[in-house]
Parts: sequence; C-alpha cells; structure tokens
Amino acid sequence: MGEELEKAKLNHERSGDLVVVADADSWFTYYFWLDDAKAPDYARMVDIHKKPGYDPVEMLTNPKDKLVMAKVVAMLLKKKMGFRTVMNIIPLDATLVKGSHGRIPEDKADFPILITDQINSVFNDDIKATDVYSILKKHVTEEE
Repeated sequence: MGEELEKAKLNHERSGDLVVVADADSWFTYYFWLDDAKAPDYARMVDIHKKPGYDPVEMLTNPKDKLVMAKVVAMLLKKKMGFRTVMNIIPLDATLVKGSHGRIPEDKADFPILITDQINSVFNDDIKATDVYSILKKHVTEEE
C-alpha cells in the first residue's frame, strides 16, 4: 500500500495522515444508520450539499419499484404546476453500485482517453490529470 501512495503523490498540505483507497469493486458508503426507516431525509434525494460525501446511489432509482417512472413524472408535473415537491426516489441499497469512484484503475486499458480530430495534436502516452485543462483550452482556442 505504501508504494501505491507514493505513486499517487498524496504528500499534499491538505491530505491527512490516513489515506484509505477502496478495492477496485468497492466504495465507502456514508450510511451511518442501521435501520432504513431512520435514514435522514437527504439519503433518498439527490442532495450533494447535505450528504457527507459522494453518493453514487444518486444515479439510480429503486429497481424494485415498478412505479418509479410514474412517480418521477408525477413529481415533475407538480413542479411544473408550481407546487413544491421532493424527488425522494433514490434507493438505500449500496449494493446496486458496481465499481468505485476516483480510484486509479489497475489496468491501463481502463484509463480515461482523450480523443481529438486535430491531426496535428501530439500527446504523450500518459497525460497528468492536472494537464487536461490546458490541453483542452489550447485545443478549443486553436480551432477558432
């Protein structure tokens, strides 16, 4: 694990003394309750400002709820008519999430790629994540 941390260069003034990296097919849920009936209101909603961390379950709806799309349509109609409503359709099943978020892939074949139609663009095999902005900015300004 120490070698992996050295590669990631986590020696930063804002990084803590303890750094935990999830397994390739795992993520650290923030669910701190044992009974779903006692889950906080924000747990069933897309509410990034109240949740103590990233919640990939927000991207999903409850697969067991056959009426979930009808509920979404009804909530959107209420909003359109000026009523206040809460989109509380997020399941509380962390096992629905497959994979992890923000983890460096173990296989280079799973790394992100940068595709361009500019023939004169030349990149190294490996691009630092911090260099992507300047590459994209240069790419866009050269086309104008």
